[in-house]
Amino acid sequence: MIMPRPTAAQLSYGSCTVIFSTLAMLLLSQTSSGVGIAVIAVSALLLGLLVAMTVPMPKKPRVVAVRKPAAEREQAEEPVLTQS
Repeated sequence: MIMPRPTAAQLSYGSCTVIFSTLAMLLLSQTSSGVGIAVIAVSALLLGLLVAMTVPMPKKPRVVAVRKPAAEREQAEEPVLTQS
């Protein structure tokens, strides 16, 4: 199974979640131990991954044919007379 590339929205939401949740957890827990900081960092990364994966993927782009009105098509088909 081929995994699609992440979109810009997924990258930005995931990154912002990691940064802000890390800051919030560090400020709220007031930990200074290495183990506490590591636990907070890993949990923030997991939370950022969860947020990034839940952002909906865009559907395949639709190709829409642009049609000119009949009057414009007839004008475009007329030969252009030039003076030589």
